[in-house]
Amino acid sequence: MDVDHDRNAQRFSVSVDGHEGVLDYELDGDVMTITHTGVPAPIGGRGVAGELMRAALEAAYAAGWRIVPRCSYAAAYLRRHPPRDRN
Repeated sequence: MDVDHDRNAQRFSVSVDGHEGVLDYELDGDVMTITHTGVPAPIGGRGVAGELMRAALEAAYAAGWRIVPRCSYAAAYLRRHPPRDRN
């Protein structure tokens, strides 16, 4: 899956079979707050949300941002996959 990152819109997105999955965030200084993840039912269960989270986390790590999960999926994902140590 090729995940696109639109920094101006503060959104990660991926298109699968004509449907778009998205992850929205807000950036305040060095804090990325993940506000929403959404995957349409026709492409659910294929790991789309996980790919969006992986892309978002990689971007956050590369930029040195802290991550705050406001949406339930992001919070659950981070419980299952704790952020790596950035030291």
